[in-house]
Amino acid sequence: MSRKVYVAGKLVPAEQATVSVFDHGLLYGDGIFEGIRVYGGRVFLLKEHIDRLYESALAIRLQIPISHSEMTQAVEDTVKANEIADGYVRLVVTRGSGSLGLDIRRTSNPQVIVIADTISLYPPELYQTGMRLVTAATIRNHPGALSPRIKSLNYLNNIMAKIEGTDAGTVEALMLNHNGEVAECTGDNIFIVKRGVLKTPQPDAGILEGITRNAVMKLAVEAGITVQECVMTRHDIFTADECFLTGTAAEVIAVTSLDGRQIGTGKPGPVTNNLLERFRKLTRGE
Repeated sequence: MSRKVYVAGKLVPAEQATVSVFDHGLLYGDGIFEGIRVYGGRVFLLKEHIDRLYESALAIRLQIPISHSEMTQAVEDTVKANEIADGYVRLVVTRGSGSLGLDIRRTSNPQVIVIADTISLYPPELYQTGMRLVTAATIRNHPGALSPRIKSLNYLNNIMAKIEGTDAGTVEALMLNHNGEVAECTGDNIFIVKRGVLKTPQPDAGILEGITRNAVMKLAVEAGITVQECVMTRHDIFTADECFLTGTAAEVIAVTSLDGRQIGTGKPGPVTNNLLERFRKLTRGE
C-alpha cells in the first residue's frame, strides 16, 4: 500500500507529495517540526506536541495557516489513512516559497506536511544491556544565537555531533554547551541518578525541553523520586549511579558508559528500569 502524506491540505500518495524547490524550508532550513509516536493507533501526547509546534512557530514569526484543532485532525487523519497501529508521525511546517534570499516578506504559502510511517528504534538488546556514549567535539548551538527550545528544520548542529558518535561506533553522542556543561545528546535528553535523586540539565543549559523528558520527570515525581534540573558536567555522569536517555523514539534507555568510563554497575539500574516500565504503561494508557 502506498503511504499517504498530508500536504497542501489533503492526503496524497507519497510519490505525489511535493513542495517547491524555492521553499525556504529546503533552501534555508526555515521551518519547524515535531516527531510524535503512535501506540495502539493512539497518537501519544498529541496536544503537547501541537502546543510546542505553535510555540516554535511563534518564536520564528511563522504563521501556521491552519488552527490547532485542524492540525490535530490532520495528524489523526494521516495516521488513520496509513493504518498505523504503532509508528511515528513527522509533522513539518515550512516558511513557504520565496525568492533566493533571506527576506521572509518575500515568501508565501507556508506548507504543512504530515508523514505517518513505521519507525526504526534502537536495537532491542540495548534496552537490556544499555548503550555506550562518547562526547562530541561539536558543541550545542549557543542559546543566544538560536534557542534550542525551537524545534527547527536546521539540525546540522546535531547531525555533525551524530557523525562523531557513529564514527566512534556508538549510536548516540553527548553534546556539551558553550560553557562545557552537559546539554543533551544529538536526539535525546539525558538524566543521571545519584544517591536516589534524578538529575537532568536545566532548560537554560541549551536543551530542547523534550515531551518525553517532561513526561518521565512527572512519572518520577509520582513515584516519589526527587527530581532536580541543575548544572551538570561530564564528571557528574562519570560518577553517577545510573544514567539514561529519553526521547520520542528512544523512550527510556540506559547509558552504561561515557568515553570509556563505566557508569554505575555497567548495567541498566533499578530507577531506569522502573521509569521505563512506568513510561511504557503510560503509552499503553494504563
